[in-house]
Amino acid sequence: MAELRFSALREVFNREPLETEIPTGNISAYFGDDVFDIHKMEHYLPREAFRQVKNAIEVGSSLSRQAADQVATALKAWAIEKGATHYTHWFHPLTDGTAEKHDGFIEVGDRGHVVESFSGEVLVQSEPDASSFPSGGIRNTFEARGYTAWDVSSPCFIVDTTLCIPTIFVSYTGEALDYKAPLLKTLSELDKAAVDICQFFDKDVTRVFATLGVEQEYFLIDEALYYARPDVVLASRTLMGHQSSKDQQLSDHYFSSIPERVMCFIKDFEYEAHKLGIPVKTRHNEVAPNQFESAPVFEEVNLAVDHNQLLMDIMKRIARKHKFRVLFHEKPFAGINGSGKHNNWSLCTNTGVNLLSPGKNPKTNLQFLTFLVNVIKAVNDSNEIIRASVMNETNAYRLGGHEAPPAIISVFLGSYLRSMLDEISRKVTDRKMTPALKTELKLGIGKIPEILLDNTDRNRTSPFAFTGNRFEFRAVGSSANCSAPMITLNAALAYQLRRFKKEVDLIIKKGRTKDEAIFQVLKKYINESGKVLFEGDNYSEEWHREAEKRGLCNVKSVPESISLYLTDKSKDVLVKSGIFSEKELNSRVEVEYDKFTKKVQIESRVLGDLAINHIVPTAIRYMTSLVENVRGLREVFNELEFERLAGARKELIVNISDHITMIKKLVADMIEERKKANKIEDAYTKAIEYEKNVKPYLDQIRVHIDKLELIVDNEIWPLPKYRELLFTR
Repeated sequence: MAELRFSALREVFNREPLETEIPTGNISAYFGDDVFDIHKMEHYLPREAFRQVKNAIEVGSSLSRQAADQVATALKAWAIEKGATHYTHWFHPLTDGTAEKHDGFIEVGDRGHVVESFSGEVLVQSEPDASSFPSGGIRNTFEARGYTAWDVSSPCFIVDTTLCIPTIFVSYTGEALDYKAPLLKTLSELDKAAVDICQFFDKDVTRVFATLGVEQEYFLIDEALYYARPDVVLASRTLMGHQSSKDQQLSDHYFSSIPERVMCFIKDFEYEAHKLGIPVKTRHNEVAPNQFESAPVFEEVNLAVDHNQLLMDIMKRIARKHKFRVLFHEKPFAGINGSGKHNNWSLCTNTGVNLLSPGKNPKTNLQFLTFLVNVIKAVNDSNEIIRASVMNETNAYRLGGHEAPPAIISVFLGSYLRSMLDEISRKVTDRKMTPALKTELKLGIGKIPEILLDNTDRNRTSPFAFTGNRFEFRAVGSSANCSAPMITLNAALAYQLRRFKKEVDLIIKKGRTKDEAIFQVLKKYINESGKVLFEGDNYSEEWHREAEKRGLCNVKSVPESISLYLTDKSKDVLVKSGIFSEKELNSRVEVEYDKFTKKVQIESRVLGDLAINHIVPTAIRYMTSLVENVRGLREVFNELEFERLAGARKELIVNISDHITMIKKLVADMIEERKKANKIEDAYTKAIEYEKNVKPYLDQIRVHIDKLELIVDNEIWPLPKYRELLFTR
């Protein structure tokens, strides 16, 4: 194994940047080339078919069979012109990745000749095998039927020679087996609930849509080093490795110049992304060595999620071309910054207004405050499930350490907005408002845009921070499908806005004006949501103690946190609103338990194998050389000189032997605990057992291996070390 390590290092040192043929000049010249977007539809489709598709995208109306056939014919013509030979229904199963099954356009004609064929029926629906995808008990493994259905709101695109059609994925009996189907439901619910509130302020608003910008963090390592680390290959993270003497202490990697070889990779994947209509805009070095970030311009949530999943696939594919591997694991290296996927989320209307951006007059600012306070109230009341939406085995390593926010979900507003809410809470009463008070409040909220412009500093320690015209949900993990937190957040806000509308309407019926009713309900919500508002350092121990006093959710156990999806309060938000059936919600929680268990199980197996088959033999080999050295000293020196010279070596031998003994014992104990846990049938109980009785061994075994790394001769250590993984480009 040591030979593999040094061979990998030699290979890395001989790497040259891979320059690829990427057009220079305007990105707009090729942006969206491989996407069948609305402009291409208008060019390829008959007028009536185009009108139906446009209406389906904008208002959700259905397509006629004739229009579907016309779209299919146009899609086929465009795709074949672009060199496509196959098509696939592209969907997001509950594996956190994407799935696709490719079929050729060809059909065999009556006389045995081959023709290209693609119908509206095939475009709209397909029937892939559903038996092996996670379903949480909805499907039996012998029941294979599942259906994909075209999501007309997300444009089709071409990757290589395959036309990809974004779809939802449902079971034979109609239950959602993916992330997209419930996401689309939440967006529809949020649209209806938010439009009702906007009608208080602007009758021209007929549609509200959530927007999302995803900051994707990732690590890069050379593929030779990747293959020399079986733990990274199999578990996507290093299960052992002593911290490098220098890592991110100096912050000298952060925003520094991008290494030449890395830049070649970035330019290459950005070119591919731009051709697929992904508006990637920002790139920079992140805090940790070999860590980087890519961020796009904001898009509607459904499209943004599709684009983020597609972007990760592109990055993996292009990385191989450049002899890199991309690590999306939230904590691939212990002791340094982990990777997140900051979800910059906002709400916009068909009239072009950002509902989370201050306006230019008191009326628009009252609308802004209405949505702001309702978001805070939604995060306050649905705190447990919003937290659960980002809690999993991998992200649990990241949250709360080294540049990541804690798992306690709190809201940061900035001092000015916080004082504005305090003022509303202090001044508004249940009695009829005086003209003087109305004027005073209107004057106060009318000042928001001019003061807020440079007044909302980012709080990078907050998991849910207001940043001027959006909220930045920083707790989302880098490997996650953003649908999970977006489903929960959008559903929670839709639920909250419906409650707000009912309460305002009730006060208006009692004779109060609309503004008075809105102010009264906002005051009530501000007072009820105080526990979730926090302006300080979320990393501090004082905040953790304060959060506990406030009653904010901070369940340490990942399975226990996931189980909070099943409380009555959670079901009010997710089931009664029609986002999930109770059966679907239960199944998804089962899937999350199972994913947690299997990831811990894989890590424990990988670590046990590496410890016993790689680390222990290497340590014994080095210990044997020390024993031989001591034996040689005895032969050469007298007893007095021998004791003086050999003392430190003998201590080292004992030290190594003790670590070897502990590693073997801990691995054996871990295997026994795993065997016990594997006998448990109930998914939740099994996950808890793995968390409490198997997972702790990962850190315990690692301690002894990392100590040995500091002792054993560097020339025979079998695995690339942190200093090599992080600083070799």
